[in-house]
Amino acid sequence: MGNAAVANAYEDIFAAIDVLNSALDGDDESGSEASSEADPLHGMGDTCLDILSGAAGVEARVAGLKARAAVKYSDAAQAFALPDAPVRAREMAVTAEVACVLNIGDRASGALLDQSHMLTAALPLTLSALQSGTISWQHARAMVDEVATLDPDGAAALEAHFLDPDAPNPAGGCPAGEMPASRFRHRARIWRERHHTESIEKRHAKGVLDRRVEYAPDQDGMAWLSAYLPADQAAAIWNRTTAVARGLQGPDEPLTLTQLRADVLAAALLSSGNPAEHDPGQVPPPRAHVLVTVPVFSLLGATEEPAMLDGYGPIPASMARDLVSNGADSFYRVLVDPRDGAPLEIGRANYRLTEAMRNWLRLRDGKCPFPGCSNHSLDNEADHILAWHKGGTTGVSNLGQPCPKHHRLRHTSTWRPTAASKNEPPGWISPTGRHYKSEHQDWEPPHWPKEPKPEARRNGHWLPTPREGCGDPDFVHIGLSLGENGVERFLHSTG
Repeated sequence: MGNAAVANAYEDIFAAIDVLNSALDGDDESGSEASSEADPLHGMGDTCLDILSGAAGVEARVAGLKARAAVKYSDAAQAFALPDAPVRAREMAVTAEVACVLNIGDRASGALLDQSHMLTAALPLTLSALQSGTISWQHARAMVDEVATLDPDGAAALEAHFLDPDAPNPAGGCPAGEMPASRFRHRARIWRERHHTESIEKRHAKGVLDRRVEYAPDQDGMAWLSAYLPADQAAAIWNRTTAVARGLQGPDEPLTLTQLRADVLAAALLSSGNPAEHDPGQVPPPRAHVLVTVPVFSLLGATEEPAMLDGYGPIPASMARDLVSNGADSFYRVLVDPRDGAPLEIGRANYRLTEAMRNWLRLRDGKCPFPGCSNHSLDNEADHILAWHKGGTTGVSNLGQPCPKHHRLRHTSTWRPTAASKNEPPGWISPTGRHYKSEHQDWEPPHWPKEPKPEARRNGHWLPTPREGCGDPDFVHIGLSLGENGVERFLHSTG
């Protein structure tokens, strides 16, 4: 290295890594073993987790350093390039140099430079969080991707929502950097969909024109078949294949759920249409279930506030109205807080849950509440956090809805969930005593229509406007009712 200070700094970093490796080998002299002589294995486990946690922070800081260095180099290279060189040629030269010094391809180098420019020029909070180790490079990339089509004000608002605790509407629950980047991307996409300056109806209309099926050969005699579809159709297909595959499982079935799901889909497309032909007669093909929550004014056409499709996120109001009018099987009314839109507490004295309560839990959690899990399938299992036989109630604060995998984990290990609240699913405590937060959905207050429309009539009269000290209107099924203490969301499942 040409810069002695830089070379010395990296030598110190490498020396520190050697110390950490010695700690893993049990050769460190820090005295950590002495503090856990009674249980050396437990002490080593803590050391490993501490190193993993620290390594994640170091990786984030290094990623922030790389981003700044890439941009600084790009600016410097542009400055000392030949003045008559074409702009494209300058960019190619910079991209090639960064690719060579990092031993990556030109495409990866170009993506790194683009992402780094976005971080340093337009996303100061994201870059700061990356440099402090609060978020990972994967989180930063998700932020860059989600703001790519937003104007500067929209990008700043999205960034502030997740990374500025003093923002007007900061995200609640698990902080962005404490959830997997894939889950953060999902939440950032939902916020973007809700607050995009262009109507979701217009953007959805453009997307429908791009619907397609794609085929891509892969290795070992395999291939990928994927479809770009409207969200309600894709969710229904996924839920249907999952339900059929789950029904085919049993003590004598050697195939995994993932394998069965692929077989069910192939059978449905290549046979007469019965997805259960993997084993005819073993399970009847169920109807596809889709769970949607939609504000009543949006349902009535008075506003275009997006509805929420379970497992996906915001969908156009027109899609929700179509689902309601063309196949709603059942309807539920869930009281929500008029200030932030969060579902309110309900409870029961009986052990077993009603179907409405199960759907309420899905509305609150959106998915399995285990940290990082994305399972939102219909077969998530309601579970008492404090066991019924130990005095636990069947109220929502004492209920979680883990997926089968994490339900088994809870009952076959010392992982245990913590209590929930009206708008926050349970967190989890690991066998080592570490607490991990569960994420919860970002609820928002309902939208009132700017002007009354004919669709918003009730019994021939215009709906009343809000009054000081009065609760917001209810979110209901089919009709409209007004409440003093809260709002009701319209929740239905359709097949």
